[in-house]
Parts: sequence; structure tokens; C-alpha cells
Amino acid sequence: MSGKIGVNYGREGDNLPSPYESIQIMKSIKVGQIKLNDSNPEILTLLSGTKIHVAVTVPNDDIIQIGSNDSMAEQWVRNNILPHYPDTMIRFVLVGDRVVNSNMDVNGTMEQSLVPAMRGIKSALTAHGVKNVKVSTTLGMDVVQTRFPPSNSTFQSDISDSVMPKLLKFVNGTKSVVFVDVYPYFAWSANPTNISLDFALFGGNITHTDPGSGLVYTNLLDQMLDSVTFAIEKLGFRNIRLAISRTGWPTAGDIDQVGANIYNAATYNRNLIRKMTSKQPLGTPKSPGLIIPTFISSLYDENRKIGPETERHWGMLHTNGTPVYEIDLTGNRKISEYKPLPPAVNNVPYKGKLWCEVAPWVNEMSLPAALSNVCSIDNETCAALAPGKDCYEPVSVVWHASYAFSSYWAKFRSQGAICSFNGLARETTVDPSKFSVNSGQ
Repeated sequence: MSGKIGVNYGREGDNLPSPYESIQIMKSIKVGQIKLNDSNPEILTLLSGTKIHVAVTVPNDDIIQIGSNDSMAEQWVRNNILPHYPDTMIRFVLVGDRVVNSNMDVNGTMEQSLVPAMRGIKSALTAHGVKNVKVSTTLGMDVVQTRFPPSNSTFQSDISDSVMPKLLKFVNGTKSVVFVDVYPYFAWSANPTNISLDFALFGGNITHTDPGSGLVYTNLLDQMLDSVTFAIEKLGFRNIRLAISRTGWPTAGDIDQVGANIYNAATYNRNLIRKMTSKQPLGTPKSPGLIIPTFISSLYDENRKIGPETERHWGMLHTNGTPVYEIDLTGNRKISEYKPLPPAVNNVPYKGKLWCEVAPWVNEMSLPAALSNVCSIDNETCAALAPGKDCYEPVSVVWHASYAFSSYWAKFRSQGAICSFNGLARETTVDPSKFSVNSGQ
């Protein structure tokens, strides 16, 4: 397995450099491995003859068909791997992305089809003499029920009793690895009072000793990785290795998304790279000395991703291919050799009031359908926008949508609602109702 740093090459953005340009960029910044969310033939062809290792993904939508019919697995390998291998250095086939998760239906058809699909892909590869491509799948950290301390960790009970033993048996029997999305940012930002930012950013100034194992941890990533390893061991598998399918730190976010800034993102990724490219592999306290294949999220900021604002700001590069911050993927550059970073200004949770408004870059033509949808979800959300009511004027689709978005968000935020509305809204510290006719402003 390669110790060279990998990146996630996602393409959910407008005006991104072409695949050809992107691969030239990746070669210039010495990307060692690329993870794709699919098996795009243009990209795989362009990677032919390079020394970049590649992880391709079988889409979730294909799993049921492949898992129920070995001939479909054979066809997938014939169509997606054989035209490119070995000239393109495909090293991993990931069957599905986070199919196994805390919200999964353990009796669902896709979930039941996952391991059979993995077996089918592996058998087809072997039948064609492709022996150095490992088959795995991607897990999220939510599959682990208890993470801290790591030695106490277990998988979610329904997962532990169903799909996980079968998955681990396959991985163990084929000498593959388990891919896990590991984001210290999410763990820290959910609990910034009790988890040190220095610990999350590999600062090295804080240590935690696991009372169960006696292992000493100097960073949050190692704790999270070892929690997965301990959970795996509790199911009877002692030598299964991990790979990091996604990790990173966002450079920007919503007002209430603490710590999403360039300073923290650069610090995290630089220290991550230094750890993972060490000449003597460091591993983790539980698994010392092991190479951990690692794919940073992500190559580009991707502005078409949905969700909180952080979703669109994980890139090391802007959409035009220029760096968001200086980064050396080889790990050779000393931290002291980088130029100063812009200071972090949001490392403490925002305590003020927030509202939700139409984002200023939105095309008004896209608002009526969104407004209608929000108002149809709950009768009270848009009651004040009715003719003659307090917030009816100004009669503007932008104003009405801002009111509706903010009203809905205020009511359902505690249940997980976000101020996004498919990219049409953003958070604001200014009450939009101040600009209504009846506000007196």
C-alpha cells in the first residue's frame, strides 16, 4: 500500500478545470493517489501511464443488481476496469459509499446485497487475472456507537449483529482494508468546549491516556481510527487494516459553523500530511508502524454540493485551480517554511442571533418553487405572508422567500434543519423582517 497522500477528486462544481487540466494540476502538486466517486472512463484513460494510484467506486445504485447476479459483476469489471488496467494503476474498487451507516435498514435490499456485490467484483477481477486490486467499501464514523475512550468502542448494535461480521470476514479473507471517513472537524465542532482544538489539529501539546488500554493519544484522528480498530477486534478480527477514504478541514462555513477557516484547514492538512508521509510509518497507538492510505477531501471546492456551507469549502484548490492555501503533499516542506496564514476569527461558537435569508447570488426565477415547497410543509411557516397580514408587504418573491426560509429554519433548526434550501439561502446576523414595509424601517 502506498504512503503517498491521496486526494478525493470530486466534480460537483461549476466551471471546474477539465479532467485533463485537473490531472495535470494533480501531477504538478505531486498527488500520489486519487479517489473517484465513480469509474469515469475519461479520467481513467487520462491517468494511463501516470504513477498515480487510483481508487474507483461502484455507485450505490448498482449494488443490488451486482449483488444479485455474478454476471453483472463480471460485466461491471469488464466495462470499468479491464479497458484501463494495468496501464492505469487502479488499486482499489470501493463497492458503495457509506451504505453501512447508523440509519441503514439492516434488512434492506441494498444493505443485504453489499457483501455479495463485493464478492462478485473480487471474483470477476480474479477470473481476469487482476490480483493486486483490493475490494472494499466506505464506512462513516457513525457506524461506531462508542468512540471515547477508543478501547470502549463498539459498532452500532444492529450493524454489529448483521452486515459488519460478513463485511469483515470478506475483508479479512481477501487481505483488503476497511475504508473509513474520518473527520476530526466534525467531532471537535460538535463539542468544542470539551475537545481541544490543538488536539484536533495535531498540535502535540495535549495528550489523552485511554484508561482501558493505557495507550497515549496526541491527536483526535488517532483516537477516532483506533475506536474503529477496537470495535473491529470486538467482533473477532484482529489484523484488519484501515484506510482513510475522506478527511480534511473546511476553509469556510455558515456563521454558526465554528472553526471552519483557512488557518485551521491548512494547519490540519499540513500536519496530517507530515504524519502520513513520515519515512518510518507512524500508524496509530493501537496499530503502530503501519501505512494508512489517506485521501484528503478534497481537490476542489465544489459549489454544487448541498448541505451546510462547509460542504462547499473542503477544497485545497479554488475552482480555477489556484491554491486556497499553500500545501506540500510530499510532506517534505517544513511547517516553518510556509507563509503566514490569515488569522482564525471563528474558533469560538457564535452566540448571537441568526436568521436565514435568500442568498444574494440566487436567480429569482428559482425562488417561487422553493417558496411554495417550504410553505406547504407547515401551515404556520408562511401564515404571516398572506394578503393583509403583517409580513405580506413588500410583495417581492425575495422578501417572501427570505421570511419563509427564516421562519421554517427557526422552527425546525433544533431538529436538524439547515439554512440552505438547496443552495438558495444563507445565514445572516441581520433580521430580514426589518426590511418589511410594516416594520417601520
